[in-house]
Amino acid sequence: MRTIFLFLLAIFMVSCGMENKINENNKISKPLPIRDIVIVNTIDSLKLKFQTPDIERIEMGVRQVADFWTSEDGTDEDFQNFCIENFINDKDELDSAFVTIQKNFEVLNGHFNKISLALKFKQHIDEGEMNPLDLMFGGYEPSSNLQSDLFKNKIAFYILLNFPHYSLDEKNTIGDNWTARQWAYARVGDLFSSRVPADLSLEFGDLNNKCDNYIANYNIYMGNIIDNKTNAKFPEDMKLISHWNLRDEIKSNYNAENGLNKQKMIYTIMKRIINQEIPENVINNKDLKWDPAENKVFQNDKEIQFKPEPDTRYQYMIDNFKMLSAMDKYNPFYQTYIDRKFKEEMEMPFEEVEKIFIELLSSEQSKKIGELIEKRLGRKLEPFDIWYDGFKSRSTISDEHLTKLTSSKYKDNIAFQNDLPNILVKLGFTKEKAMYLADKIVVDASRGAGHAWGAQMKGEKAHLRSRIGKNGMDYKGYNIALHEFGHNVEQTFSLYNVPEYMISGVPNTAFTEAMAFLFQQRDMKVLGLANTNEETEYLHTLDSYWSAFEIMGVSLVDMYAWKWLYDNPNANAKELKENVIRISKEVWNKYYAPIFNSKDEEILGIYSHMISYPLYLAAYPIGHLIEFQLEQNLKDKPFGAEIERMTTIGRVTPKDWMKKAVSNELSPKPLIEMAKKSIEYFSNK
Repeated sequence: MRTIFLFLLAIFMVSCGMENKINENNKISKPLPIRDIVIVNTIDSLKLKFQTPDIERIEMGVRQVADFWTSEDGTDEDFQNFCIENFINDKDELDSAFVTIQKNFEVLNGHFNKISLALKFKQHIDEGEMNPLDLMFGGYEPSSNLQSDLFKNKIAFYILLNFPHYSLDEKNTIGDNWTARQWAYARVGDLFSSRVPADLSLEFGDLNNKCDNYIANYNIYMGNIIDNKTNAKFPEDMKLISHWNLRDEIKSNYNAENGLNKQKMIYTIMKRIINQEIPENVINNKDLKWDPAENKVFQNDKEIQFKPEPDTRYQYMIDNFKMLSAMDKYNPFYQTYIDRKFKEEMEMPFEEVEKIFIELLSSEQSKKIGELIEKRLGRKLEPFDIWYDGFKSRSTISDEHLTKLTSSKYKDNIAFQNDLPNILVKLGFTKEKAMYLADKIVVDASRGAGHAWGAQMKGEKAHLRSRIGKNGMDYKGYNIALHEFGHNVEQTFSLYNVPEYMISGVPNTAFTEAMAFLFQQRDMKVLGLANTNEETEYLHTLDSYWSAFEIMGVSLVDMYAWKWLYDNPNANAKELKENVIRISKEVWNKYYAPIFNSKDEEILGIYSHMISYPLYLAAYPIGHLIEFQLEQNLKDKPFGAEIERMTTIGRVTPKDWMKKAVSNELSPKPLIEMAKKSIEYFSNK
């Protein structure tokens, strides 16, 4: 899962605070904009002020300030005077200003990140029960007033005046030949793309905290799951979070005793959650038994009445939509959350992402891989086989055996922490570089499924969170930990080793997911169980394809649900539920039903990201495509050195990054073509 802080930072960067006059009806008043004649006169005055004026920057800068200037910031005369007095025409003086901005934003971002990390500790780390005050502190976002203050003291206007904001199209054209410093200038120009009221930003932070807490505590006690014969099928102490652990338990049962029945039972649980038919009192409750097939609840072996969960997951989606769409009018560059997510944050337009997904989903290779899976399973496909896990090199090793290995090796978070340098050396990093990285990463036992939280200033450490049970780290937790470790390595290199702080990071979350996938799929190598040969490469191709195939459908459901919300802004939770289920079935019927020979399946709507990370899901399939292209580039090259090279390119656009990293643009075609070869290989065996 992508770093929680980066998600909040993305919201923060597009949700700049502003103090606004509130009228008696508690509505934000609409301040008067700067008149066009004042803008033109200001531009003309600046052109006359300098012997050789930077005309393009003058025009862009003045208009950018005008986009955000309100009557509360000053009069028309104040606006004009501010622009004339503060525009920097001299290149050396502009570079000096840039250095000051870059240095101070590292200080601000880094310390606010450190505070947030500390305040959310009890919420994220599995150290006893939380109390209401823990949640209140965890929901407080200390940076919520920062950009409001920067507008009030005119720093934001100073930056808007002197550093142009370039559109995505401009970055993808004129940015081809930019140096790292020029890219850093452009990222300064991205700092103030909106001006949202501080109270709205703070309210969203609180909502996001509630969503995160809802998901982090959405556990199903599997030892209490029974069938109509009241026979428990899962270990007594097994507790699975939705959807991550439920999905991973399906994956782990392909070679387990009674595995198919367990998978069918979990699939039924998932459908109960999607349809909100799940009894509210069995969620995170170890005292009741539940028969999900019959949807009956038992206490002390006696059936009791229950109330289903009251569309809670969909109400949180509604709340997120209302909060984020309320910010639209404060975003002159990107006027919907959909645009802010795709064009601004991902820097890949919605339509481009959709086209990439449809190209792979519609490929004839999808059906052929489905037929191959049927052959390997010896049965017809079930809907939950979208999570088929048999193409991994560990597919012949039972989950129980792997858990014995990982739990004995990693008794607690300290044991995993101490092994980080060894893990890195096994992956191909030099001993010196392994120690350098491990020294900057801290391992914590996670309350939720796990996540990575990166540092935002040099001197601070990244945090790796994974679930660790009382008997040690099971294989699922280990596999997730390797994924999060990949994030941490990227976060560390892309903070400490990039040429400019303002381009620290990677283009978007899909790229850090790609890095995490590279680490995760090498989990067997770290355990000393990898068997690298030609067949391994073909298996990895099919695994990457099927993983992308599954999550692309899930992502389309998320994307189409948000389009529906914008078309139906007054919808309630029940209406949203009905339409998420409808969209899930439509996507399934179009791309999956021809392969699985079953229609109207709603399983694509199970992902918890839809509640706590709006429109985040598209990062995963894009990440799979990036990871595959990176893997092709890594052949016969030192893994550690290449990871460092790629993660220090900096936060340029996805298009530019891919050219620098692998000399090709992002595309599903390499994966589709290699999948064709892989299918032919296994068809001839």
